[in-house]
Amino acid sequence: MSHILIVDDDPQIREVLRIALRQDGYDVSEAGDGAEGLAKARNGKADLIVLDIGMPEMDGLEVCRRLRTEYNTPVLFLTARDDEIDRVLGFELGGDDYVTKPFSPRELLARIRAILKRTSGVAPGISQGMLTRGALQLDPGRHLCTFENQPVALTKREMDMLAHLMARPDHVATKAQLTDAVYGPSLHVSDRTLDSHLRNLRAKLAEAGCDTAIETVHGVGIRMGACQGG
Repeated sequence: MSHILIVDDDPQIREVLRIALRQDGYDVSEAGDGAEGLAKARNGKADLIVLDIGMPEMDGLEVCRRLRTEYNTPVLFLTARDDEIDRVLGFELGGDDYVTKPFSPRELLARIRAILKRTSGVAPGISQGMLTRGALQLDPGRHLCTFENQPVALTKREMDMLAHLMARPDHVATKAQLTDAVYGPSLHVSDRTLDSHLRNLRAKLAEAGCDTAIETVHGVGIRMGACQGG
């Protein structure tokens, strides 16, 4: 039984979600504000977090930002408006999907099932063995990434993206190929979403000292760089 954490300051929305999720067979816990939600998320019991963006004091984006420094728990954002800025920022922070209020419980359940299905293991076509490129090492099966033996914290999506590239280091992957490999061919993902995850991955590797990890082949796609250490 998967455990879902609901973080929303509206008790009526929490009640609707709690009833729908329990009827669908999920174990459920709740939090009424961002600070409580972050504390409950940090106990590591949640398999997925339904997180409202528009909460007072600590909003959902800040909760996700802090959570992503420690955990890779999938996050489904709830937003009160169909605002592209919220959606893009949510994806850049490591969100997995979003639902706009008012929402259909049936649609939300379908999105939760899809997220859990694609995050329950290594994405289709991704090697689970140790991968090495220069001073960069990746162990997808254990969700570990290091550069010059120093850990690099990646989300599940970033890990799958990097694993796909490292498994074929001299191959230039198009956006379509990368999307299918990481998200699966049945899921529609916009170029903006893919670019957000790729930008985050590049930034994390650059911060670790590996600023040549991913090369752009203009007009074609991307491939692995040399990843040499200092």
